[in-house]
Amino acid sequence: MKKRRTSLKDLAAELGVSIATVSRALRNSHEVGEELREKVKVLAKERNYRPNPFAQSLRKEAPKVIGVVLPNLITHYYAGVLVGIEDYARTKGYSVFSANSHEDHNREEQAIDTFISLHVEGIIACLAQDTTDYTHFREIHDMGIPLVFFARTCLTDMFSQVVANGDEAAQTATQHLIETGSRRIAFIGGPNHLDMVKRRKHGYLEALRDNRIPIERELVVCGKIDFDEAREATLKLLKSDNPPDAILAFNDIITFAVFDAIKSLGVRIPQDVAIIGFTDGDAAEFVSPKVTAIVDQAHEQGAKACELLLRAINGDTRIYREVVPMTLKIRESSDKRLKG
Repeated sequence: MKKRRTSLKDLAAELGVSIATVSRALRNSHEVGEELREKVKVLAKERNYRPNPFAQSLRKEAPKVIGVVLPNLITHYYAGVLVGIEDYARTKGYSVFSANSHEDHNREEQAIDTFISLHVEGIIACLAQDTTDYTHFREIHDMGIPLVFFARTCLTDMFSQVVANGDEAAQTATQHLIETGSRRIAFIGGPNHLDMVKRRKHGYLEALRDNRIPIERELVVCGKIDFDEAREATLKLLKSDNPPDAILAFNDIITFAVFDAIKSLGVRIPQDVAIIGFTDGDAAEFVSPKVTAIVDQAHEQGAKACELLLRAINGDTRIYREVVPMTLKIRESSDKRLKG
């Protein structure tokens, strides 16, 4: 049985008093005796009651609001997803509150807690990179609050999810690098526990296997999603005795960290080191050479996630897994056959 959010009506029924009395007690009104005020407050705490500020301010009709938790709002991808969510929500009469976890598990938990207190009708979330404890999401499920994950997901037996075909896209990108002259291809990714990282790394490895290219552990670098860390990892690879001649980068932060590291050493792209990144921000077009990118269709992912959430809000209890395909946009940074 799923728990639902405790209401004033629930507290009143359990105490055998009116809803108005419970409301006054929680507001420390002198109209309610001290003993009863204390009883109400103790029960409210035990039942995890949270006041609804919207219901308090708009008695006739509360606004229709959903919450969105994003790991890093300044990136092109997550900004694109949020716009997709907002565009779809607006067509259905919903407003969107967003929270940036800054890739931090504690901030993610705080954002979820805030959304519960605000009595949002549902939540869309993408895991922070250091989240490995999913207790706060299990609690969401037990409370009966609709939630949909996108990109980085967990608890797939409980919640619907929208993901990209990152494994296929990475395999296609790696195959392109091989066909255009690269052989020692490195993969620089994020934390290994993230399903998003697993999918993309799997596709990269499959392409190597298909082409009978030996898998070298030192060419697979999976750590924190951080510009400086990815840049240092790239410099270490390029300064090694047997450096890679191509790099597949996990996301836009890592892609441009790799690009910056290569440029700092005066190494030619793509003749010495080819690059493909999972990104399609404007920067991919504006740098020189232009970066071959795996296009994520962020807006579509956001719209689809919002569509699934509204289905759940409207009573659909099925669990969906929607896959939004990615495409490879070939530019200048990946083909070693180009003369420069």
